[in-house]
Amino acid sequence: MSKRAIVTVTALIAIVGFVLAGFLYNQFAPKETVVATPLPENNTTLVRPNSPVMGPAQARVTIVEFFDPACESCRAFYPVVKQIMAEHGNGVRLVLRYAPLHDGSEDAVRILETARLQDKFQPVLEALLEAQPVWASHHSPNIQRAWDVAAKAGLDVERARREMNIPAIDAIIRQDMADMQAVNLRGTPTFYVNGKPLPSFGRKQLEDMVRSEVVASN
Repeated sequence: MSKRAIVTVTALIAIVGFVLAGFLYNQFAPKETVVATPLPENNTTLVRPNSPVMGPAQARVTIVEFFDPACESCRAFYPVVKQIMAEHGNGVRLVLRYAPLHDGSEDAVRILETARLQDKFQPVLEALLEAQPVWASHHSPNIQRAWDVAAKAGLDVERARREMNIPAIDAIIRQDMADMQAVNLRGTPTFYVNGKPLPSFGRKQLEDMVRSEVVASN
């Protein structure tokens, strides 16, 4: 092969390498740059009466999380949020809003909502998050495995399958998806604290903002 041909082939390989590297970065880079869009004052799209709530209803600080049960970052942040709530006792509550962006996520949301009807929401949520790598492949989710995980967490699956498509659950999903668009959601998890978006995404930013709101509320 001539020297010119070798140079040409080498250049083509380099170009292909850069393109492939860019593609892989976009596909697999950590999604830790999600910043919430600021909302107008007195906005009512963050908390709805039928949203799942963890923590005391009378808490003065409310964390709202737009959440996808198939999202790896949501899984990683769940223990962080639990630790924040434990640190502040009755002062903080969590409101979860569904953002089913991945394949299979809406089915997982329906499992969670049927669990809520059976007062099994938190154990089923935590079981699904723990087993997320088993059922939540983004290219070929295995929802039957999600059902199996939920059953082990105490869900009455036979009853849940009867109730998963009831109008009330349909309405929750429609409302959350509409609110997701209204806040211009850019990814999950997206957090608001007492209606205010994080200035930037990260564990420390969330901890600091909650602490600041707790102090301000006392």
